Amino acid sequence: MADPVFDPPLVADSLAYHEPADLSTVRAFVAARAVALGLGDARAELLVLAVSELATNTLQHTAGSGRVRVFAQPGMVVCDVVDQGPLREWGRPMPAADALGGRGLAIVAHVCDEVETAAVEDGTRVRIRLRL
Repeated sequence: MADPVFDPPLVADSLAYHEPADLSTVRAFVAARAVALGLGDARAELLVLAVSELATNTLQHTAGSGRVRVFAQPGMVVCDVVDQGPLREWGRPMPAADALGGRGLAIVAHVCDEVETAAVEDGTRVRIRLRL
């Protein structure tokens, strides 16, 4: 049974993205929704950074597109990024500045208050949360 505290509301705002040209629209969507849900401007920018990293990973490392969903939970703004990528591991140290990859996920883990990954019906979901 669904838990309304942890599951997104049925009317959560979402946006699909398919190509690199969509990334600016994704960032604007996340910023507007985050602020509308009560996240301050500086914290909203952190959420936008994290989502931008995840959406870019979708387009670079999977064969498909993705979807971003933004909603509120008590005391938090939550963003789900769903794509067809593999389950991701969190808690790895930040790669060196000259590393060819791996910094994006480390940045997401660093700037968000909570990060979790789950297999869901339509792919893999990364759920990120920032406290209000």
